[in-house]
Amino acid sequence: MKWPQTSITTPNGPKAAIAPLVISASRATDIPAFHARWFMDRLRAGHCLWQNPFNARQRQYVSFEKCAAIVFWSKDPSPLLPYLAEIEDRGIAFYFQYTLNDYEREGLEPHVPSLDRRIATFQEISGRFGRHRVIWRHDPILIGNGLSVAVILERLHHVAEQLAPHTEKLVFSFLDMYKKTALRLAKQAPGYRAPDVEEMIELAEGIARMNAGLKTPLRLATCAETVDLRHLGIEHNRCIDPALLLRLCTGNAELAHICGGTARKEQSSLVPLPMSAPPRQVKDRGQRAACGCAPSKDIGRYNTCPHFCVYCYANGSQAAVERGLRAAHGENERL
Repeated sequence: MKWPQTSITTPNGPKAAIAPLVISASRATDIPAFHARWFMDRLRAGHCLWQNPFNARQRQYVSFEKCAAIVFWSKDPSPLLPYLAEIEDRGIAFYFQYTLNDYEREGLEPHVPSLDRRIATFQEISGRFGRHRVIWRHDPILIGNGLSVAVILERLHHVAEQLAPHTEKLVFSFLDMYKKTALRLAKQAPGYRAPDVEEMIELAEGIARMNAGLKTPLRLATCAETVDLRHLGIEHNRCIDPALLLRLCTGNAELAHICGGTARKEQSSLVPLPMSAPPRQVKDRGQRAACGCAPSKDIGRYNTCPHFCVYCYANGSQAAVERGLRAAHGENERL
């Protein structure tokens, strides 16, 4: 996506910057959990500095001048909660992709808060800002070492009963066995694997049955999965969701253009609306082939998330994270 260009003022003088309409914060690290103060400092300053994770020499200033919406990705957004009213007062819409798994007994997510605390945070965000603004992700689903299809479905059901009244959607995905993920699992937690196709279907069928039995059924979707589950009422998700962005950012013609829809000044973000995709499909070309997300600019950095989830694709090693955090704390503009 070629975002509008602008100029910003930095301690080193004026610099060229891009001015995206949608910020992703972030697929690369948990900004709400560990970098909330940095994020707010940069939002108040009006810009941040992004570094290409695959080419450290490539840096780019990102201005918040035109930012209409921020999509937060997190397993623990609680440190960001004191700042959400300020973000809203700045006229910036937001919603959360909230990953909430129950892998406590397995220790796969060693530094996330307790399940009960994460559920309470989820419910608080929903109560304050609306159930459409917090999307439940169960991501990833993996099998092995006692985690059978039946166990996963039982735990999902337990969490779903507590979250369903507080969200509109459940998004789930299956483990992607990236090289770094495979090496870490083999070293720290051997025996885990991605579900095979038959297990994927069995899991999806179980999730659909579970959902049908909830007092408040959810919309179901998979994230960047090629398996077709539409016969179960499970869609392919668009995590940077043009329909939801249009619902939140009424009257923004520029955003409506990139989202393939029409700005509607009379629309309220609290009014339930049909959640079908806009007529013109838009896609972020920088994402995986099976990803249907609308364009956004991610401002995160790999190797800066101390959750240390065993299956994580964004961290190389604990030592790499420690180095990344030291580097991040040494610079104000860049994470």
